[in-house]
Amino acid sequence: MEKHVNLIGILWIVSGVLGLFAAFLVAGLLFGLSFIPEIDPEAPGILRWIGFGVGTFLLVMAVPKIIAGIGMLKTREWARVLTLVVSVLSILEFPLGTALAIYSIIILMRDETIQLFRKV
Repeated sequence: MEKHVNLIGILWIVSGVLGLFAAFLVAGLLFGLSFIPEIDPEAPGILRWIGFGVGTFLLVMAVPKIIAGIGMLKTREWARVLTLVVSVLSILEFPLGTALAIYSIIILMRDETIQLFRKV
């Protein structure tokens, strides 16, 4: 079970880092597009607000994944609970988020895994 828990931790960290990259990419791209000279006067403000909003949302979704992954590698009970919450929220991130979420839920709900986290 420890191999599965470590793998889940690593995969959630990778997912979180990719989410951070996506957050900065989207925010930077939309903010950069707001400086195109031949667009309507309202467009730069709209692009900046959308970039800020979407970037912030992606950032807020990515940080708990990284925290959960680090906690999973240290086999902390709070990390198991946080990973289950993050898994439920990530089910709609088709296809990779869905696969990782289902894998995490199946492994983390097993009795052997629960006992592993309670030993530490």
